[in-house]
Amino acid sequence: MKNSVIKLAIIISVISLPLSLNANINFSEDISPIIYKNCTECHRDGEIGAFLPLTNYSEVFNNRAYIEYAITPNEDYRHGNPIMPPWPPNLEYSTLVGEKTLTSEEIQLFSDWISEGAEQGDPELEYPMPDFPEGSAIGTPDIILTMEESIQIQGNNEDYYRCFIFDLDSDEDIYYSAMEVRPGNNEAVHHTVIVAVPEGSADALDAEDDQYGYECFGGFGVIEMTDLLGGYAPGTKPNQWSNGLAQKIPAGWDLIVQMHYAPVTQDMEDLSEINIFTIDANLVDREIQSLTMIDPTFALPPNQISEIHNTQYVPFDVSIVSFFPHSHLLGKSWEVYAETPNNDIIPFIKIDEWDFDWQNYYYPEYMLYLPAGSVIHAIAQYDNTSSNPDNPNNPPQWTFWGDLTTDEMFFLPILYVPYQEGDEYIALGEQEILLGDVNFDGELNVIDVVFIINFILDVEEFTVNQIESSDMNNDGSIDILDVVEIIQQILSLQQ
Repeated sequence: MKNSVIKLAIIISVISLPLSLNANINFSEDISPIIYKNCTECHRDGEIGAFLPLTNYSEVFNNRAYIEYAITPNEDYRHGNPIMPPWPPNLEYSTLVGEKTLTSEEIQLFSDWISEGAEQGDPELEYPMPDFPEGSAIGTPDIILTMEESIQIQGNNEDYYRCFIFDLDSDEDIYYSAMEVRPGNNEAVHHTVIVAVPEGSADALDAEDDQYGYECFGGFGVIEMTDLLGGYAPGTKPNQWSNGLAQKIPAGWDLIVQMHYAPVTQDMEDLSEINIFTIDANLVDREIQSLTMIDPTFALPPNQISEIHNTQYVPFDVSIVSFFPHSHLLGKSWEVYAETPNNDIIPFIKIDEWDFDWQNYYYPEYMLYLPAGSVIHAIAQYDNTSSNPDNPNNPPQWTFWGDLTTDEMFFLPILYVPYQEGDEYIALGEQEILLGDVNFDGELNVIDVVFIINFILDVEEFTVNQIESSDMNNDGSIDILDVVEIIQQILSLQQ
């Protein structure tokens, strides 16, 4: 009896031991999912983090100390946020598509892995490498535009702006769900903006320059152009529009791509590409429009932190789908929100510590509905003091609006569509469609049944996504059989 009690006590003690004492943390089972799902997308050949590939155990093991430093909260950087993954927006302020962050448990697990010897484990149990597309971060493009020749960049430590014309030679409007810039030189290409212009309207500028393209500091040099159609900044990854949304390149118009090459200290060259993901015109429900909040009149005094607060009145109901706050080296923070006529606050984005090297086009998790009469507020702070390590002037100098990296900007493009009922339930990120949820409220109920019946009776018009969600039996048509199917599903959920 005594031996049985002792054995039982030993078994209970072993069961109660921490898991780390029973089984060592290893790369294959514990660490590879963290790395491959959060890091490898950028840290692989052809991407912005190619200088530090993280595609297998050896690469992670050899760089384990740097990775631990980069993912560990650091009070001296970004208000205590880790360096990696790079995500400047405040996660508690608003929810955005593609948020990059590691949990405290994942960070601790990585540190514990190193402490225990950073073992590989069984390679057969390694997390499968995601299927990353080649030559793109989001998929296979329908149109690939490549610069005709490499552009030479002098190592004179000066900004260099150059425009390149791409003749699309299309007799019809081109609708696209995404436009992706693929820099040929991640070190030299700082940012890119793209517009469309009437065919041939920039040809004279191109002909006057004896090199490929033409210099275009401060603008594109043309009279008529579209709003911004796309662009690039360090770390950006375009979101691909769904839900029948698209942007448009007018029929017959040319694209102009303005490349801003940042100051470099040695000669370099660049051969960039632009990927365009098209969408059939008959699948487009709404064309995305844009407005830009811009202030070229400010003056930032030296040895002072300054704040610029601008507003934009919204005259009709809109749904916000994207925004891109932009500053230069003196940028300190951004906050963008809307105030409705009922004094409700709708948060867009808050960046507590502006980082010039990580800028992005941001997308809310769901469309943001702004009723007519709302006011968008954009507040940017600038640190023109010696305590700003990125200040290009020592001692600090008066700084004004300008295109040079050493100038400053208050620039906020905002993309929107006219509001339609139910927009606030439409997700802008990659989400599986819940069959039958045609009002996109996240559940199946009698309202969805009414919607589908009204569509069958030609009382209601549906978007592409609503049609896809309504085809309950996947037979390619919406009819009474789909109504029966959704009713059966609703009844089964209530049992």
